[in-house]
Amino acid sequence: MNSVEINLPVIALRGMTILPYMVIHFDVSRKKSVKSIEYAMKNGQKIFLVSQKSQDTVDPAREDIYDYGTVCLIKQIVKMPGGLIRVVVSGLTRARLLNFTQEEEMLAGNISEPIEEDESAMSDIEKAAPIGMLKALMEQYYEETGRNHGDNITRLKAITNLDELIYTALADMTTECDERQPVLNMDSMEDRYNAVCDMAYSEINIAKLKVKLTEKMRQRVDKNQKDYILREQIHVIREELGEENYEQEADEYRQRVQDLNASAEVKNKIYKEISRYESSSGSSSEAAVIRTYIDTMLELPWNNMTDDNYDIENAAKILNRDHYGLKDVKERILEFLAVRSLTGKGESPVICLVGPPGTGKTSIARSVAEAVGRKYVRVCLGGVRDEAEIRGHRKTYIGAMPGRIITGLIQAESGNPLMLLDEIDKVGNDARGDTASALLEVLDSAQNSAFRDHYIEVPVDLSQVLFIATANDTGTIPKPLLDRMEIIELNSYTQVEKFHIAKEHLVAKQLKKNGLKKSQVSLSDSALNAIIEGYTREAGVRELERKIGAVCRKAAVKIVSGEKTTHRISSKNIEDYLGVRKYEDETPERKNRTGIVHGLAWTSVGGTLLDIEAVTMKGKGNLNLTGSLGDVMKESAQVAFGYVKANAEKYKIKSDIFEKTDISVHAPEGAVPKDGPSAGVTMTLAMISALSGRKVKADVAMTGEMTLHGDVLPIGGLKEKLLAAQKSGMKTVIVPEKNRKDVSETDPEITQNLEIVYAKKFDDVADHALCE
Repeated sequence: MNSVEINLPVIALRGMTILPYMVIHFDVSRKKSVKSIEYAMKNGQKIFLVSQKSQDTVDPAREDIYDYGTVCLIKQIVKMPGGLIRVVVSGLTRARLLNFTQEEEMLAGNISEPIEEDESAMSDIEKAAPIGMLKALMEQYYEETGRNHGDNITRLKAITNLDELIYTALADMTTECDERQPVLNMDSMEDRYNAVCDMAYSEINIAKLKVKLTEKMRQRVDKNQKDYILREQIHVIREELGEENYEQEADEYRQRVQDLNASAEVKNKIYKEISRYESSSGSSSEAAVIRTYIDTMLELPWNNMTDDNYDIENAAKILNRDHYGLKDVKERILEFLAVRSLTGKGESPVICLVGPPGTGKTSIARSVAEAVGRKYVRVCLGGVRDEAEIRGHRKTYIGAMPGRIITGLIQAESGNPLMLLDEIDKVGNDARGDTASALLEVLDSAQNSAFRDHYIEVPVDLSQVLFIATANDTGTIPKPLLDRMEIIELNSYTQVEKFHIAKEHLVAKQLKKNGLKKSQVSLSDSALNAIIEGYTREAGVRELERKIGAVCRKAAVKIVSGEKTTHRISSKNIEDYLGVRKYEDETPERKNRTGIVHGLAWTSVGGTLLDIEAVTMKGKGNLNLTGSLGDVMKESAQVAFGYVKANAEKYKIKSDIFEKTDISVHAPEGAVPKDGPSAGVTMTLAMISALSGRKVKADVAMTGEMTLHGDVLPIGGLKEKLLAAQKSGMKTVIVPEKNRKDVSETDPEITQNLEIVYAKKFDDVADHALCE
């Protein structure tokens, strides 16, 4: 093949091969390349473009570039920001680089430009056959590879030159340098033609094979393979989104489920949620809800139980160590342990401790937990009105969470803790549901083995939980709920009991709490009694503990300041630490008076002396009631008034007095609400005394409900009432006959200085309380 040698500026291209007949643009940044372009623009605009063998070569030598390249005509140059020059060229002909010539600051070389085979010598049939075949191949290539665009086919059909058709087909099929360069190196047009045809055949076959393989894969892939492919796709997508830790987190969850001590039903539920978590978007609120749910399920103790300590002697020792008295509670716990020891199982009792504030209901639960060897958790129910607080929220809501029972199990980290339901008498109900009714399933031994929390959605076994509830008054607890609990009453403490509690427990506790030693501060027995009598008025010992703490703090100040290093506190100097006594002896005036009767009443903080006063005045026989009386006490007053009018003659009351006299009945401390039926006999006696003018004995107190026929009915809270009578210095207490058994169960310490009179009819009350 003949050739012509010419000298042209040269540009070495990185990762790019430009073919004849191509119109293409590229960017130039190397100084030598820029100089070559400037030289070419001044000298006929021709330039020789050849590819480097390696893209990493910065300053190529002759051996670093291929032999064959393309002579191009520069069509346009555009200066770009950053010193770049964008060049638009049109490929003219293939040529061979012989060697570089020494040009200042640019590449130039001797180019051997071969004279291509002359197609004019070929007949029309000889030219048409290869052109038509290659065009047909390219149309098929476009069809099979999905590049069947109208522009490609139209451009291909317009080409009549075989050499141009070869290079155009090559440019359409590949952009890679290592695929174009071998064809460009071929000297024979026939060789180039055959190579391009082979390439077209190969690409068509590869495209057909891809379609066939895709079809076979679609037919053969099963569910697991689909899941795998989808999971891989999700993995790649999450990597792009920065969420690649989802899969690792899901795997960690699955491992934790395998180690979880739970039933198959629970594990399957968690596995389903993990699968949902994997398929959810990391930025969605649903993913956060699912993650929180999975964490909650994994935190629940399920079948993890602690071993009960069946040592009866040890349990009794702990209970006696921490609490004075409380005989019924201690006996019930010891019974429970004894049954468990014999049977190895048994229903956990639901105990409800009922009593005034400060009587040790909450602290006894903690001691019981230690005695039986169980975890302790406290659930406060005071003021809870939303049913979801017990049953949990539906987890479809954002911010949903399990109820307090499930939360308590999570806190305890045990499936059989001692759970204290504190202030169960103070739960309420409103538009959000009945909380007390929701507790029925929790406390019913026949149902709580499969308790369903709305958030958890699978049954949770509560049958092994030892529930202990506390309440101040059973009157506000709904009867169905009360029926499921075993009631143990913690009554008001006597003065002796308070003394022992203070001496054996409270003093040591407060000394430790305030950083003091027994050698620094000591409280004598007389000091403790003085605090009990002069500074507290309560059923329990909460205020008593506060006063002992106040003494300790006052002593601590003096010790730290160096004023006094040791403190021996007795009844004589107690006022130096607590100030003037708040309460004086409430013994009423020892004087028999008309129309004033000492009644006994029960309150949430213990018993109290309730005086009832009655006076007469001119009027028309009306009954006036004052003193913030409740409906029940008002009815008792009406019953008393009716009884007095019906039996006026028996009690030496003038028959015509009701026509011209009004009677007023008053309960002092009028701002304090009062209610209850046990003031019936007191009101009746006050009216009889005021109407008849007979005086009432000042050292007699009474309690009892009245009927219109004069029967005295039983009442509750007798221990607290007797204790109030003792504190007030009463000598005689009149109680209903039907409360005789309650008196026999009362601590003899309370009744030893009282004369107890049992009244069956109101006449018994009048005989013992009215003066002759």
